Amino acid sequence: MHQSLRGYTVAVVGDIAREADGEHIADDLNAVAHLVSRTNSLAVTLTDFAVPTGARRAILRELLESRVRPEALRLVLRAVDTERTEEFPTVLHELYELVRHMHELGVLEFRAEEPIVSRTAWRHFMAGYADAVLESAPDVAELEEIEDELFRFARIVESNPSLREALADADRPPEAREEIVTALLEGKARPATVRLARVPLQGRVRDLVSSLDWLVEQTARARGWRVARVRTARPIDAQEQEALAAALQRITDHPVELQITQDAALLGGAVVQIGDLLVDASAQRRLEQLQDHLLRPEGATRGAHN
Repeated sequence: MHQSLRGYTVAVVGDIAREADGEHIADDLNAVAHLVSRTNSLAVTLTDFAVPTGARRAILRELLESRVRPEALRLVLRAVDTERTEEFPTVLHELYELVRHMHELGVLEFRAEEPIVSRTAWRHFMAGYADAVLESAPDVAELEEIEDELFRFARIVESNPSLREALADADRPPEAREEIVTALLEGKARPATVRLARVPLQGRVRDLVSSLDWLVEQTARARGWRVARVRTARPIDAQEQEALAAALQRITDHPVELQITQDAALLGGAVVQIGDLLVDASAQRRLEQLQDHLLRPEGATRGAHN
């Protein structure tokens, strides 16, 4: 199991691991793992490199959404995104064992038994943890506030040598250092900010300030994936905007805020950018592609050789 999936799982299950809900999530994951391993056609589809990730996610969502707890479904879909295709059935069993272990031990004992990993692996763990926390933010404005709060806390730590030393003291248990962060932030920052500010203290982090700044960058990235910058050749009405937002939400798995500008140069259609994803469905782009095709040398078009 990739460390990012491990971090994601710890964040999703979190404080409910010891409760009955934690056991139920484990049972759901066990049921999914057995369903996949015992249904040959399903296993073949889910481990087929030729089946796109989005299609595999859609199959699992359709199959499981009304049958397992939302937390279990989140973990299964995340595994589709992060794990090697051929290892998916094995990862499902590993997820079950991880959540079951968390339920039986509780958070503190579970952490105590966790193996020490490299700084790179821990960064992957934090990335998955952050993704899970930030997924629950309802809108872009919330993410902006979390980003700002993390940034300001990083500057407080950076400017206070005694605080930085206390939080970096490896002889002090992680739980004690986390309590310092909680005392400083609770009631003054959003719960998601407090969770993210605490997570670097659980692993091998030499420079807390740089880890906090890295989490600020992760939050900014998550915010970018919630904002769709749309350029259209003509104004689009409320119904079209609603349909576009719904389509983009299916692609990103998040509510999407549209920022629409009109650009007559596009001639028709639209250009949509969400984070690193660019979808150019403009008439201008189609004309450029047609022009490239028409101006291509005859031999290149027909595959002829001189």
